[in-house]
Amino acid sequence: MSLVSEEFPDEVPLRAEEITIPADVTPERVPTHIVDYSEAEQSDEQLYQEISKANVICIVYSVNNKKSIEKVTSHWIPLINDRTDKDSRVPLILVGNKSDLVEHSSMETILPIMNQYQDIETCVECSAKNLKNISELFYYAQKAVLHPTGPLYCPEEKELKPSCIKALTRIFKVSDLDNDGILNDNELNFFQRTCFNTPLAPQALEDVKNVVRRNMTDGVKDNGLTLKGFLFLHTLFIQRGRHETTWTVLRRFGYDDDLELTQEYLFPMIKIPADCTTELNHNAYLFLQSVFDKHDKDRDCALSPEEVKDLFKVFPYMPWGPDVNNTVCTNDQGWITYQGYLSQWTLTTYLDVQRSLEYLGYLGYSIIYEQESQAAAITVTRNKRIDLQKKQTQRSVFRCNVLGARGSGKSGFLQAFLGRNLNLEDFSRQKRIREDHKSLYAISTTYVYGQEKYLLVMPDFDFLSEADLACDVVCLVYDVNNPRSFEYCAKVYKQYLIDSKTPCVVIAAKLDLHEVRQHYSLSPHEFCRKHKLHPPQPFTCNTTETPSKDIYTRLTTMAMYPSASLSTFHIRLRCMCACNRCTYCLCQNLLKLELLRNIRAQLPRCSRFQPSPTCRGSIFMEASAEQLIHSDRHMAQADLKNSTFWLRASVGATVFAVLGFAMYRALLKQR
Repeated sequence: MSLVSEEFPDEVPLRAEEITIPADVTPERVPTHIVDYSEAEQSDEQLYQEISKANVICIVYSVNNKKSIEKVTSHWIPLINDRTDKDSRVPLILVGNKSDLVEHSSMETILPIMNQYQDIETCVECSAKNLKNISELFYYAQKAVLHPTGPLYCPEEKELKPSCIKALTRIFKVSDLDNDGILNDNELNFFQRTCFNTPLAPQALEDVKNVVRRNMTDGVKDNGLTLKGFLFLHTLFIQRGRHETTWTVLRRFGYDDDLELTQEYLFPMIKIPADCTTELNHNAYLFLQSVFDKHDKDRDCALSPEEVKDLFKVFPYMPWGPDVNNTVCTNDQGWITYQGYLSQWTLTTYLDVQRSLEYLGYLGYSIIYEQESQAAAITVTRNKRIDLQKKQTQRSVFRCNVLGARGSGKSGFLQAFLGRNLNLEDFSRQKRIREDHKSLYAISTTYVYGQEKYLLVMPDFDFLSEADLACDVVCLVYDVNNPRSFEYCAKVYKQYLIDSKTPCVVIAAKLDLHEVRQHYSLSPHEFCRKHKLHPPQPFTCNTTETPSKDIYTRLTTMAMYPSASLSTFHIRLRCMCACNRCTYCLCQNLLKLELLRNIRAQLPRCSRFQPSPTCRGSIFMEASAEQLIHSDRHMAQADLKNSTFWLRASVGATVFAVLGFAMYRALLKQR
């Protein structure tokens, strides 16, 4: 009553009415609802109900009444503890009232009680008559709820609790941007600005470090704050009653009252419409690159097992298992390379964006990049149907499903994408690892027209669902040495893919073995010709050299430009490789120049290629020559002259068209 009226009433009732203090008049900007209890007017049941609702309880005693002080430990604290759960105790405030009637303090009597019961946050002596410490009382009550001491500090041991040390250690590692084990002045200022929106002056930084130096020997190193010094500072804050400083830091880094990262922090809301995929954006890759760089201590562009463990120390568990080594590229020692590291993050974001958001939260992406949440690191791609209509896509990750009978060479096809073949010395070791920790995916980068793209290759399962077939390109793999291998591919194509708009490629695997006749009504070449598919592409991973990535580049190209793969008009050409070195490739690159495209768009009639009668290959190309699907084989020496002729003819036609168009524009201006 003294708090509200700011004066002591002449007649004090046994029980005050319930009062709500608005948020705008409290220091913490939190509304406070005050409920009084009178043993003379209320029953025990009413008391128990109010205890169950309370966020903080103030136990009031009279400083001039010894029995009132004894009742705190003999009655009130045991009663409250019996009515609350042990794991979620309500903070207690001891209030010594009527301090105006005595000249001495009761703190000598109260301190042993505070040391005995951890739930007691603080003790305040006040006088309702003189209005002494009345507002401070409710300030400490609010503070006990918003910034409790219990989860942070153990009064008996006079040190931080393990859960608090774990949380602050993660915060230290996230703030240690160069991973050298100390927070230099720049990192301390970044930390200060992140948590308190203001940097520290140079003198203030020195004062903080001097305080640590005076109290411990290894708290400051190379003029930077070590982890021990960082923890000591927070211990000092709590011991001096500045719990709000530590709590401000913890909550800025996503922790709740139980010192667990909140669900809102780890899993921010993100909307993903149907037929859309999720990818990391440019800022996310820059952040992950900085994380890689600060943990790659030996600068070998690969993460050793120790470096991987150090990277994931800020996680509550190890997110990557041994299967990752068979999912992405590794070096000769089996360590994850920089490219493999980014590929694994790309894979996680594509398959499970919520898991990726969680991982980025542990690493502190939103804090370091000063974003509202980790959702700012995610790009939701455009609907795939719109990409098909516009015949272009902005996606960077494409999914290829590999279908084939058991033993057809699918696993070898996946591992070859990661640069591994059957003749590698460590292949037997890799095979043993895969048996224990088999990977269902392989992901790496390919380059299509100079653009870096990710191709996710995954094999089929025993049962094919619609989700398994929802991909960008399909590989039908058969074993040339198994006469019944192609039959599986033909059945899958007829059952699931014949009416699909998804591009398909048939892979003739294990080409190093003797090729036998397939026990099917049509040969693989005839089947592809009948269904207007590209002829079977030869493949083997049993080589002495690193397997070529040309086939995977073509798969990515088909995924990017499915309309070119689905064209029903084809002409035959011998060489359509991706080498960009042979005469034919140079010719095609010239034809795709933007200048020539603009000229062709403005001319009333467009010239088209006519197939040479001597070109008798097995790879198809669109008649418009806009999109070209490449094959592995180079042009035979006999055909080089023919291609040279067409190159010269194309150059001549281009020059003639440019001159003719310029003259046409000049005549129009004269008119």
